[in-house]
Amino acid sequence: MLYSKLFTKTSRDFPADETSKNAQLLIKAGFIHKTMAGVYAYLPLGLRVLEKIKQITREEMNSVGGQELIMSSLQKRETWEITNRWDDKIVDVWFKSKLKNNTEVGFGWSHEEAIIEMMKNHITSYKDLPANVYQFQTKMRNELRAKSGIMRGREFVMKDMYSCSINEEQHEKFYQETILAYHRIFSRVGVGEITYLTFASGGAFTEFSHEFQTICDAGEDYIYIDKAQKVAINEEVLTDKVLDMLNVKRENLEKIKTLETGNIFNFGLIKSEQTDFKFTNKEGKEQLVWFGSYGIGMTRLMGVIAEIYSDEKGLKWPQSVAPFEIHLVSGVEKDEEINQKIQDICKQLYTKEIDLTTEIEGLNTDYEILWDERNTGLGSKLGDSELIGCPWQILVTKRSLENGGIEIKNRATGETKVVGL
Repeated sequence: MLYSKLFTKTSRDFPADETSKNAQLLIKAGFIHKTMAGVYAYLPLGLRVLEKIKQITREEMNSVGGQELIMSSLQKRETWEITNRWDDKIVDVWFKSKLKNNTEVGFGWSHEEAIIEMMKNHITSYKDLPANVYQFQTKMRNELRAKSGIMRGREFVMKDMYSCSINEEQHEKFYQETILAYHRIFSRVGVGEITYLTFASGGAFTEFSHEFQTICDAGEDYIYIDKAQKVAINEEVLTDKVLDMLNVKRENLEKIKTLETGNIFNFGLIKSEQTDFKFTNKEGKEQLVWFGSYGIGMTRLMGVIAEIYSDEKGLKWPQSVAPFEIHLVSGVEKDEEINQKIQDICKQLYTKEIDLTTEIEGLNTDYEILWDERNTGLGSKLGDSELIGCPWQILVTKRSLENGGIEIKNRATGETKVVGL
Protein backbone atom coordinates (compact mmCIF):
# COMPACT_ATOMS: atom_id res chain seq x y z
CA MET A 1 0.00 0.00 0.00
CA LEU A 2 1.15 3.52 -0.72
CA TYR A 3 1.47 5.61 2.42
CA SER A 4 0.00 8.67 0.68
CA LYS A 5 -3.25 6.74 0.13
CA LEU A 6 -3.78 6.18 3.86
CA PHE A 7 -6.42 8.59 5.09
CA THR A 8 -5.11 8.22 8.63
CA LYS A 9 -2.22 10.30 9.88
CA THR A 10 0.22 9.90 12.71
CA SER A 11 0.24 12.59 15.37
CA ARG A 12 3.11 14.27 17.19
CA ASP A 13 1.66 14.07 20.68
CA PHE A 14 0.05 11.43 22.83
CA PRO A 15 -3.72 11.91 23.40
CA ALA A 16 -4.20 13.92 26.58
CA ASP A 17 -7.16 11.86 27.84
CA GLU A 18 -5.42 8.46 27.59
CA THR A 19 -3.28 7.01 30.37
CA SER A 20 -2.77 3.50 28.95
CA LYS A 21 0.32 2.87 26.87
CA ASN A 22 -1.46 0.71 24.29
CA ALA A 23 -4.13 3.31 23.50
CA GLN A 24 -1.63 6.17 23.48
CA LEU A 25 0.57 4.44 20.90
CA LEU A 26 -2.27 3.05 18.79
CA ILE A 27 -4.00 6.44 18.59
CA LYS A 28 -0.76 8.31 17.90
CA ALA A 29 0.20 5.85 15.15
CA GLY A 30 -3.24 6.01 13.52
CA PHE A 31 -4.41 2.46 14.32
CA ILE A 32 -7.51 3.32 16.35
CA HIS A 33 -9.82 6.25 17.05
CA LYS A 34 -11.30 6.85 20.48
CA THR A 35 -15.07 7.36 20.35
CA MET A 36 -15.54 7.58 24.12
CA ALA A 37 -14.08 5.97 27.23
CA GLY A 38 -13.78 2.24 26.58
CA VAL A 39 -15.04 2.49 22.97
CA TYR A 40 -12.70 2.57 19.97
CA ALA A 41 -12.97 2.47 16.19
CA TYR A 42 -10.40 0.36 14.33
CA LEU A 43 -8.82 2.25 11.43
CA PRO A 44 -7.21 0.56 8.38
CA LEU A 45 -3.86 -0.17 10.06
CA GLY A 46 -5.52 -1.35 13.26
CA LEU A 47 -8.02 -3.51 11.40
CA ARG A 48 -5.19 -5.24 9.53
CA VAL A 49 -3.61 -6.22 12.85
CA LEU A 50 -6.94 -7.30 14.33
CA GLU A 51 -7.81 -9.42 11.29
CA LYS A 52 -4.46 -11.20 11.45
CA ILE A 53 -5.02 -12.05 15.12
CA LYS A 54 -8.50 -13.29 14.21
CA GLN A 55 -7.19 -15.41 11.33
CA ILE A 56 -4.60 -17.12 13.54
CA THR A 57 -7.35 -17.81 16.06
CA ARG A 58 -9.72 -19.04 13.34
CA GLU A 59 -7.14 -21.51 12.05
CA GLU A 60 -6.57 -22.96 15.51
CA MET A 61 -10.29 -23.18 16.31
CA ASN A 62 -10.86 -24.98 13.01
CA SER A 63 -8.00 -27.36 13.86
CA VAL A 64 -9.95 -28.70 16.86
CA GLY A 65 -13.18 -29.08 14.91
CA GLY A 66 -14.80 -25.72 15.57
CA GLN A 67 -17.35 -24.40 13.06
CA GLU A 68 -17.67 -20.65 12.67
CA LEU A 69 -20.98 -18.81 12.92
CA ILE A 70 -22.17 -15.46 14.15
CA MET A 71 -24.97 -14.87 16.61
CA SER A 72 -27.05 -11.74 17.09
CA SER A 73 -25.95 -9.01 19.48
CA LEU A 74 -29.51 -8.30 20.64
CA GLN A 75 -30.62 -10.78 23.33
CA LYS A 76 -34.09 -11.63 24.60
CA ARG A 77 -34.76 -11.22 28.30
CA GLU A 78 -36.41 -14.66 28.46
CA THR A 79 -33.25 -16.39 27.21
CA TRP A 80 -31.29 -15.23 30.24
CA GLU A 81 -34.02 -15.40 32.88
CA ILE A 82 -33.88 -19.20 32.72
CA THR A 83 -30.42 -19.14 34.32
CA ASN A 84 -31.09 -16.04 36.45
CA ARG A 85 -28.37 -14.11 34.62
CA TRP A 86 -30.71 -11.34 33.48
CA ASP A 87 -30.66 -10.20 37.11
CA ASP A 88 -28.36 -7.19 37.48
CA LYS A 89 -27.25 -8.44 40.88
CA ILE A 90 -25.85 -11.57 39.22
CA VAL A 91 -24.51 -9.92 36.05
CA ASP A 92 -23.81 -6.22 36.57
CA VAL A 93 -22.42 -5.36 33.12
CA TRP A 94 -25.60 -5.55 31.03
CA PHE A 95 -26.48 -2.81 28.56
CA LYS A 96 -30.26 -3.03 28.33
CA SER A 97 -32.92 -1.31 26.27
CA LYS A 98 -36.52 -1.68 25.07
CA LEU A 99 -38.08 -2.20 21.67
CA LYS A 100 -40.89 0.09 20.45
CA ASN A 101 -43.41 -2.34 21.92
CA ASN A 102 -41.70 -2.15 25.35
CA THR A 103 -40.10 -5.61 25.03
CA GLU A 104 -36.91 -5.66 27.07
CA VAL A 105 -33.68 -6.61 25.30
CA GLY A 106 -30.02 -6.74 26.21
CA PHE A 107 -26.85 -6.22 24.20
CA GLY A 108 -24.83 -9.41 24.32
CA TRP A 109 -22.11 -9.45 26.97
CA SER A 110 -21.73 -13.22 26.50
CA HIS A 111 -23.55 -15.90 24.50
CA GLU A 112 -23.79 -19.17 26.49
CA GLU A 113 -27.56 -19.10 26.93
CA ALA A 114 -28.20 -17.82 23.41
CA ILE A 115 -25.99 -20.51 21.87
CA ILE A 116 -27.76 -23.25 23.85
CA GLU A 117 -31.15 -21.91 22.79
CA MET A 118 -30.03 -22.08 19.15
CA MET A 119 -28.25 -25.46 19.44
CA LYS A 120 -31.36 -27.10 20.93
CA ASN A 121 -32.91 -26.78 17.46
CA HIS A 122 -30.08 -28.79 15.91
CA ILE A 123 -29.00 -31.31 18.56
CA THR A 124 -31.55 -34.01 19.33
CA SER A 125 -29.56 -37.25 19.01
CA TYR A 126 -26.20 -38.65 20.07
CA LYS A 127 -25.43 -38.70 16.33
CA ASP A 128 -25.40 -34.88 16.39
CA LEU A 129 -22.58 -34.80 18.94
CA PRO A 130 -19.94 -33.59 19.45
CA ALA A 131 -20.77 -30.12 18.12
CA ASN A 132 -18.40 -27.20 18.61
CA VAL A 133 -19.15 -23.70 17.34
CA TYR A 134 -17.39 -20.35 17.62
CA GLN A 135 -17.79 -16.75 16.56
CA PHE A 136 -16.04 -13.39 16.43
CA GLN A 137 -18.59 -11.14 18.05
CA THR A 138 -18.73 -7.57 19.30
CA LYS A 139 -19.57 -7.71 23.00
CA MET A 140 -21.03 -4.91 25.10
CA ARG A 141 -20.18 -4.65 28.79
CA ASN A 142 -21.07 -1.73 31.01
CA GLU A 143 -17.76 -1.70 32.86
CA LEU A 144 -17.50 0.62 35.84
CA ARG A 145 -14.01 1.69 34.79
CA ALA A 146 -12.56 1.60 31.29
CA LYS A 147 -9.07 2.99 31.76
CA SER A 148 -6.82 0.38 30.16
CA GLY A 149 -7.28 1.34 26.51
CA ILE A 150 -8.36 -1.54 24.30
CA MET A 151 -7.37 -4.03 27.00
CA ARG A 152 -10.65 -3.36 28.84
CA GLY A 153 -13.38 -1.85 26.73
CA ARG A 154 -17.10 -1.37 27.00
CA GLU A 155 -17.33 -2.52 23.39
CA PHE A 156 -14.85 -5.12 22.18
CA VAL A 157 -14.38 -8.07 19.85
CA MET A 158 -14.25 -11.54 21.38
CA LYS A 159 -13.73 -15.00 19.98
CA ASP A 160 -16.07 -17.23 21.94
CA MET A 161 -16.40 -20.96 21.31
CA TYR A 162 -18.88 -23.42 22.81
CA SER A 163 -18.62 -27.19 22.97
CA CYS A 164 -21.43 -29.73 23.23
CA SER A 165 -20.44 -33.30 24.11
CA ILE A 166 -22.05 -36.67 24.81
CA ASN A 167 -20.27 -37.40 28.08
CA GLU A 168 -17.55 -36.24 30.42
CA GLU A 169 -14.83 -38.18 28.60
CA GLN A 170 -15.63 -36.59 25.24
CA HIS A 171 -15.96 -33.17 26.85
CA GLU A 172 -12.65 -33.44 28.73
CA LYS A 173 -10.85 -34.52 25.54
CA PHE A 174 -12.05 -31.42 23.73
CA TYR A 175 -11.32 -29.22 26.75
CA GLN A 176 -7.69 -30.34 26.76
CA GLU A 177 -7.40 -29.99 22.97
CA THR A 178 -8.63 -26.41 23.28
CA ILE A 179 -6.05 -25.63 25.94
CA LEU A 180 -3.34 -26.75 23.50
CA ALA A 181 -4.94 -24.72 20.70
CA TYR A 182 -4.93 -21.64 22.94
CA HIS A 183 -1.25 -22.14 23.69
CA ARG A 184 -0.60 -22.27 19.93
CA ILE A 185 -2.55 -19.04 19.38
CA PHE A 186 -0.62 -17.16 22.04
CA SER A 187 2.65 -18.54 20.71
CA ARG A 188 1.84 -17.51 17.13
CA VAL A 189 0.96 -13.93 18.08
CA GLY A 190 4.17 -13.57 20.09
CA VAL A 191 3.17 -13.92 23.75
CA GLY A 192 3.36 -17.67 24.25
CA GLU A 193 6.40 -17.70 26.51
CA ILE A 194 4.84 -15.21 28.93
CA THR A 195 1.29 -16.62 29.01
CA TYR A 196 0.23 -19.09 31.71
CA LEU A 197 -2.75 -21.40 32.09
CA THR A 198 -4.09 -20.20 35.43
CA PHE A 199 -6.54 -21.62 37.96
CA ALA A 200 -9.09 -18.90 38.63
CA SER A 201 -12.59 -17.91 39.73
CA GLY A 202 -15.50 -18.58 37.41
CA GLY A 203 -17.10 -15.19 38.14
CA ALA A 204 -20.65 -15.07 36.79
CA PHE A 205 -20.07 -18.38 35.01
CA THR A 206 -18.88 -21.17 37.36
CA GLU A 207 -17.19 -21.57 40.74
CA PHE A 208 -13.77 -22.10 39.15
CA SER A 209 -12.33 -21.72 35.65
CA HIS A 210 -9.05 -21.64 33.79
CA GLU A 211 -7.64 -18.35 32.57
CA PHE A 212 -4.76 -17.59 30.28
CA GLN A 213 -2.79 -14.84 31.99
CA THR A 214 -0.06 -12.90 30.18
CA ILE A 215 2.75 -11.17 32.08
CA CYS A 216 2.21 -7.45 31.53
CA ASP A 217 3.19 -4.39 33.58
CA ALA A 218 -0.16 -2.80 32.73
CA GLY A 219 -2.05 -5.87 33.93
CA GLU A 220 -5.00 -5.85 36.31
CA ASP A 221 -4.33 -9.19 38.01
CA TYR A 222 -1.71 -10.93 40.09
CA ILE A 223 -1.03 -14.61 39.71
CA TYR A 224 1.15 -16.94 41.74
CA ILE A 225 3.36 -19.34 39.80
CA ASP A 226 5.03 -22.55 40.88
CA LYS A 227 7.59 -22.75 38.09
CA ALA A 228 8.78 -26.23 39.03
CA GLN A 229 5.26 -27.70 38.75
CA LYS A 230 4.17 -25.26 36.01
CA VAL A 231 1.09 -24.31 38.03
CA ALA A 232 -0.39 -20.81 38.14
CA ILE A 233 -3.12 -19.55 40.48
CA ASN A 234 -5.02 -16.27 40.33
CA GLU A 235 -4.63 -14.24 43.53
CA GLU A 236 -8.42 -14.07 43.97
CA VAL A 237 -8.66 -17.84 44.57
CA LEU A 238 -5.39 -18.33 46.46
CA THR A 239 -6.82 -20.24 49.43
CA ASP A 240 -5.69 -23.28 51.38
CA LYS A 241 -8.51 -25.24 49.71
CA VAL A 242 -7.20 -24.43 46.24
CA LEU A 243 -3.59 -25.07 47.22
CA ASP A 244 -4.57 -28.51 48.50
CA MET A 245 -6.63 -29.15 45.41
CA LEU A 246 -3.65 -28.38 43.16
CA ASN A 247 -1.09 -29.95 45.50
CA VAL A 248 0.97 -26.73 45.66
CA LYS A 249 2.88 -25.24 48.60
CA ARG A 250 2.48 -21.52 49.26
CA GLU A 251 6.23 -20.99 49.84
CA ASN A 252 6.99 -22.19 46.30
CA LEU A 253 4.84 -19.53 44.64
CA GLU A 254 6.13 -16.41 42.88
CA LYS A 255 3.84 -13.37 42.56
CA ILE A 256 3.64 -11.82 39.07
CA LYS A 257 1.51 -9.03 37.56
CA THR A 258 -0.53 -10.19 34.59
CA LEU A 259 -3.53 -9.51 32.38
CA GLU A 260 -6.17 -12.06 31.43
CA THR A 261 -6.08 -12.73 27.68
CA GLY A 262 -8.25 -15.85 27.54
CA ASN A 263 -10.51 -18.05 29.62
CA ILE A 264 -12.23 -21.43 29.47
CA PHE A 265 -15.20 -22.61 31.52
CA ASN A 266 -16.01 -26.22 32.20
CA PHE A 267 -19.75 -26.06 32.79
CA GLY A 268 -20.21 -29.80 32.75
CA LEU A 269 -23.97 -30.41 33.09
CA ILE A 270 -24.84 -27.17 34.95
CA LYS A 271 -26.02 -25.16 31.95
CA SER A 272 -27.87 -28.10 30.43
CA GLU A 273 -29.73 -28.71 33.68
CA GLN A 274 -30.74 -25.04 33.82
CA THR A 275 -31.86 -24.90 30.18
CA ASP A 276 -33.12 -28.49 29.75
CA PHE A 277 -30.55 -29.09 26.99
CA LYS A 278 -30.86 -32.81 26.22
CA PHE A 279 -30.29 -35.38 23.49
CA THR A 280 -31.44 -38.95 22.94
CA ASN A 281 -28.67 -41.49 23.58
CA LYS A 282 -28.08 -44.87 21.88
CA GLU A 283 -30.49 -46.55 24.27
CA GLY A 284 -33.24 -44.10 23.30
CA LYS A 285 -33.14 -42.28 26.64
CA GLU A 286 -32.81 -38.54 27.17
CA GLN A 287 -29.47 -37.36 28.47
CA LEU A 288 -28.02 -33.95 29.37
CA VAL A 289 -25.39 -32.36 27.10
CA TRP A 290 -21.92 -31.68 28.51
CA PHE A 291 -21.16 -28.01 27.83
CA GLY A 292 -18.04 -25.81 27.74
CA SER A 293 -17.26 -22.19 26.92
CA TYR A 294 -13.94 -20.81 25.63
CA GLY A 295 -13.09 -17.12 25.11
CA ILE A 296 -10.26 -14.91 23.90
CA GLY A 297 -10.61 -11.14 23.68
CA MET A 298 -9.33 -10.28 20.20
CA THR A 299 -9.06 -6.54 20.75
CA ARG A 300 -7.71 -7.08 24.27
CA LEU A 301 -5.00 -9.37 22.88
CA MET A 302 -4.08 -6.68 20.36
CA GLY A 303 -3.72 -4.21 23.23
CA VAL A 304 -1.51 -6.60 25.21
CA ILE A 305 0.74 -7.10 22.17
CA ALA A 306 1.01 -3.31 21.77
CA GLU A 307 1.93 -2.93 25.45
CA ILE A 308 4.66 -5.58 25.27
CA TYR A 309 6.01 -4.95 21.78
CA SER A 310 6.81 -1.25 21.93
CA ASP A 311 9.48 1.20 23.01
CA GLU A 312 9.96 4.96 23.38
CA LYS A 313 9.79 5.37 19.58
CA GLY A 314 6.60 3.44 18.97
CA LEU A 315 5.22 -0.01 18.21
CA LYS A 316 7.24 -3.13 17.35
CA TRP A 317 4.75 -5.64 15.95
CA PRO A 318 5.60 -9.36 15.74
CA GLN A 319 5.74 -10.35 12.08
CA SER A 320 2.71 -12.65 12.39
CA VAL A 321 0.30 -9.82 13.23
CA ALA A 322 2.01 -6.71 11.80
CA PRO A 323 -0.13 -4.51 9.51
CA PHE A 324 2.60 -4.90 6.88
CA GLU A 325 5.75 -6.98 7.06
CA ILE A 326 7.82 -4.26 5.43
CA HIS A 327 7.79 -0.47 5.68
CA LEU A 328 9.61 0.86 2.62
CA VAL A 329 10.99 4.40 2.97
CA SER A 330 12.34 6.27 -0.04
CA GLY A 331 14.56 9.30 0.25
CA VAL A 332 13.89 12.45 -1.78
CA GLU A 333 16.87 14.06 -3.51
CA LYS A 334 17.28 17.31 -5.43
CA ASP A 335 19.53 15.58 -7.93
CA GLU A 336 17.03 14.33 -10.52
CA GLU A 337 19.13 11.37 -11.68
CA ILE A 338 19.71 10.02 -8.17
CA ASN A 339 16.09 10.68 -7.20
CA GLN A 340 14.86 8.73 -10.24
CA LYS A 341 17.17 5.83 -9.40
CA ILE A 342 15.76 5.74 -5.85
CA GLN A 343 12.20 5.73 -7.17
CA ASP A 344 12.95 2.99 -9.71
CA ILE A 345 14.47 0.72 -7.04
CA CYS A 346 11.54 1.34 -4.70
CA LYS A 347 9.05 0.46 -7.43
CA GLN A 348 10.88 -2.82 -8.06
CA LEU A 349 10.85 -3.58 -4.34
CA TYR A 350 7.17 -2.64 -4.07
CA THR A 351 6.13 -4.83 -7.01
CA LYS A 352 8.47 -7.61 -5.80
CA GLU A 353 10.57 -7.55 -8.98
CA ILE A 354 13.33 -7.44 -6.38
CA ASP A 355 12.53 -10.36 -4.06
CA LEU A 356 13.31 -9.81 -0.38
CA THR A 357 12.61 -13.35 0.86
CA THR A 358 16.25 -14.29 0.31
CA GLU A 359 17.44 -11.35 2.40
CA ILE A 360 14.95 -11.44 5.29
CA GLU A 361 14.73 -14.66 7.28
CA GLY A 362 11.21 -15.94 7.88
CA LEU A 363 9.62 -13.71 5.25
CA ASN A 364 6.94 -15.53 3.25
CA THR A 365 6.46 -14.92 -0.46
CA ASP A 366 3.08 -13.23 0.15
CA TYR A 367 4.65 -10.44 2.21
CA GLU A 368 3.04 -7.01 2.06
CA ILE A 369 4.70 -3.61 1.84
CA LEU A 370 3.73 -0.15 3.04
CA TRP A 371 5.68 2.26 0.83
CA ASP A 372 6.15 5.78 2.14
CA GLU A 373 6.61 7.52 -1.21
CA ARG A 374 5.63 10.98 0.04
CA ASN A 375 7.65 13.98 -1.04
CA THR A 376 8.58 14.89 2.53
CA GLY A 377 11.68 14.93 4.69
CA LEU A 378 13.42 11.67 5.52
CA GLY A 379 13.40 12.38 9.27
CA SER A 380 9.61 12.65 9.35
CA LYS A 381 9.25 9.45 7.35
CA LEU A 382 11.58 7.52 9.62
CA GLY A 383 9.75 8.80 12.68
CA ASP A 384 6.46 7.56 11.28
CA SER A 385 8.03 4.22 10.39
CA GLU A 386 9.33 3.73 13.94
CA LEU A 387 5.94 4.71 15.37
CA ILE A 388 3.91 2.37 13.13
CA GLY A 389 6.30 -0.46 13.95
CA CYS A 390 6.36 -2.83 10.97
CA PRO A 391 8.95 -5.56 11.71
CA TRP A 392 11.24 -4.65 8.79
CA GLN A 393 12.21 -1.23 7.49
CA ILE A 394 13.74 -0.85 4.04
CA LEU A 395 15.54 2.44 3.45
CA VAL A 396 16.49 3.54 -0.07
CA THR A 397 18.42 6.82 -0.10
CA LYS A 398 21.41 8.46 -1.72
CA ARG A 399 23.47 7.36 1.28
CA SER A 400 22.33 3.72 1.12
CA LEU A 401 23.15 3.60 -2.60
CA GLU A 402 26.60 5.06 -1.93
CA ASN A 403 27.07 2.34 0.69
CA GLY A 404 26.26 -0.32 -1.88
CA GLY A 405 22.50 -0.84 -2.02
CA ILE A 406 19.47 -0.73 0.27
CA GLU A 407 19.43 -0.62 4.06
CA ILE A 408 17.37 -3.24 5.92
CA LYS A 409 16.56 -2.62 9.58
CA ASN A 410 15.04 -5.01 12.09
CA ARG A 411 12.60 -2.87 14.07
CA ALA A 412 12.68 -5.20 17.08
CA THR A 413 16.46 -5.38 17.51
CA GLY A 414 17.58 -2.22 15.75
CA GLU A 415 20.10 -4.24 13.72
CA THR A 416 20.77 -2.95 10.21
CA LYS A 417 22.51 -4.26 7.14
CA VAL A 418 23.15 -2.98 3.62
CA VAL A 419 22.20 -5.34 0.82
CA GLY A 420 23.55 -4.96 -2.68
CA LEU A 421 21.18 -5.02 -5.65
